[in-house]
Amino acid sequence: MLRLATWNVNSVGARLERLLEWLTATEPDVVCLQETKVSQEAFPYAEVEALGYEAAAHGDGRWNGVAILSRVGLDEVRRGFDGEPGFPEAEPRAVAATCGPIRAWSVYVPNGRELDDPHFAYKLAWLAALARALGADAAAGRPLCVSGDFNVAPTDEDVWDIGAFAGSTHVSAAERGALATVLATGFTDIAPRALKGAPYTYWDYRGGAFHKGLGMRIDLVLADATLAGAVTDAYIDRDARKGSKPSDHAPVVVDFDL
Repeated sequence: MLRLATWNVNSVGARLERLLEWLTATEPDVVCLQETKVSQEAFPYAEVEALGYEAAAHGDGRWNGVAILSRVGLDEVRRGFDGEPGFPEAEPRAVAATCGPIRAWSVYVPNGRELDDPHFAYKLAWLAALARALGADAAAGRPLCVSGDFNVAPTDEDVWDIGAFAGSTHVSAAERGALATVLATGFTDIAPRALKGAPYTYWDYRGGAFHKGLGMRIDLVLADATLAGAVTDAYIDRDARKGSKPSDHAPVVVDFDL
């Protein structure tokens, strides 16, 4: 079995103690992190290595940042991808590595801000470039998955009230079309609600959204045909969103029979 998880930690520095506790309790083999908010040099390598994980980080110490942790090997690390657009320069939003039997990507898709904001066009361009890069990586023939915060709710069922999102990002036809293009390169959205667990992965800090159930499913695990056929379990760890100073996202955990 191989256990893979994805989690937008919203600052690995602020959430390090919680991350280490969660790794110890959950024991994932591969972990894709987003919004680490630390530079590549400042990532807490020693702390995760003490738990048996190698780490590949990509960050500049500001807002974005991604990483992959693995206890089954970490090879062929690549930060960013060919054709990746910037705003105006490329941001640390993607890292890929070969982890034992799989090729894993951790991605943090641009938010988009507003439908008429230049950042929205950047988001669509970024997703289009990601689809092309994943298609090229898939040609190698290794089991492949891409996980992370996509900032897109795939369907109306993936938000607490679609009416509340009228005219907003994350649910627009353009964004869902861009995500569909990524999926069309050979991926399946491993939707945990089809197996067990809470349906959402993100709840705003404001207004008691978490306790009111006002969430969205925007953190996704997309698996190629080989991995999708090997899924034995999947869940959203809603408990990780509870307690003191949590991230505003919950981890998604998927088990593969490999």
